Amino acid sequence: MYYIRKYLEINNGCVWVNGQRQMQAEATDFGGIMKEFYKQLGINYPKFYKMDDLCKLAFIGSEIMLDDSGEKNVALLFSNSESSLETDRKHQQSIASKEAYFPSPAVFVYTLPNIAIGEVSIRHQLKNESVFFVSDTFPVETMVPYAEYLLQSGRAEEVLCAWIYKWDNEYKAFFYLVGKQGTKEHSINELVLTFLIEAKNSYFCSV
Repeated sequence: MYYIRKYLEINNGCVWVNGQRQMQAEATDFGGIMKEFYKQLGINYPKFYKMDDLCKLAFIGSEIMLDDSGEKNVALLFSNSESSLETDRKHQQSIASKEAYFPSPAVFVYTLPNIAIGEVSIRHQLKNESVFFVSDTFPVETMVPYAEYLLQSGRAEEVLCAWIYKWDNEYKAFFYLVGKQGTKEHSINELVLTFLIEAKNSYFCSV
């Protein structure tokens, strides 16, 4: 049996950890909100400011979730519904005009969703298995057995799972950490109860 040790939601300018509000931003725009969270966490990681929005959301959530994992071997299973489309769109706009053709390497580098996993892995020196799924809704029926396989096989001591949504001015993310200890049973039913009922999250709508 495996358990959810910690879970987190980022939405509406707030960070909620295990159902309790931990941080709140005064800013209303996404960039300002992320900067406030970054400063509140006391992070010194200048590369954060160069990341695209999807990576910033993944970075902030992972920073909070992994702050007490120590030297544990952690695997990453992330997901969303739009891949890196927002950044893809920015890149396309930079090459659409023959007269103003100027592709930016700083934008192009983030035109894959798994770059978010890469940024988290670099920050926390993680060298374990990592996967980024793209699905209309949170792929709970894939994530639960996959996480438990990684734990049962000894490939990971904990697995950080996440849904990270960012499109225009809308954003929403939730994370949960799975391992041998915790307060909630790691199961499809518990995840639906925790994130659909408690948090009323729409990304579970088809479960």
